[in-house]
Amino acid sequence: MSPVHDLLTDQIGHEFFASQQYVAIAVWYDQQALPQLAAHFYAQAVEERNHAMMIVAYLMDREAEVVIPGVPAVRNEFASVVEPLELALAQERLVTSQFEALIALARAESDYLGEQFMHWFLKEQVEEVASISTLLQVGRRVGDNVMLLEDYLAREAGAREGADPTAP
Repeated sequence: MSPVHDLLTDQIGHEFFASQQYVAIAVWYDQQALPQLAAHFYAQAVEERNHAMMIVAYLMDREAEVVIPGVPAVRNEFASVVEPLELALAQERLVTSQFEALIALARAESDYLGEQFMHWFLKEQVEEVASISTLLQVGRRVGDNVMLLEDYLAREAGAREGADPTAP
């Protein structure tokens, strides 16, 4: 296995972990009777799972061995409505750095197909970090009136884009 392949295998695990963490966040919001936040994170969980599967498909297309790594335990308890948003932002920033490292390694290894494949994920990370940053900013601004955050998400839901036709 190449170093790029090893990091891609690790990334499969990171994406599945992110998916599981977002399910845990969604469930927590659901239990707090915040259906817009719950729906947002249920959708994010599916998106992260799909990212993992895109990497799996890419490795299979390249006739590489695919191993699905286990994931660590997720966080299930939060002290405030903004705490899960802070965790999500930290997670998205970490995933961005992971893809930056993957692209740098692919370039160093002259794995141009791998580098090209991963560029879509980097573009996706820019959008994810911006989106959760905004959500966190709104969450902090509304303070204890979390229904304003729910209203914000309900308004923004209509403005969301459909599936990205450039996705791998």
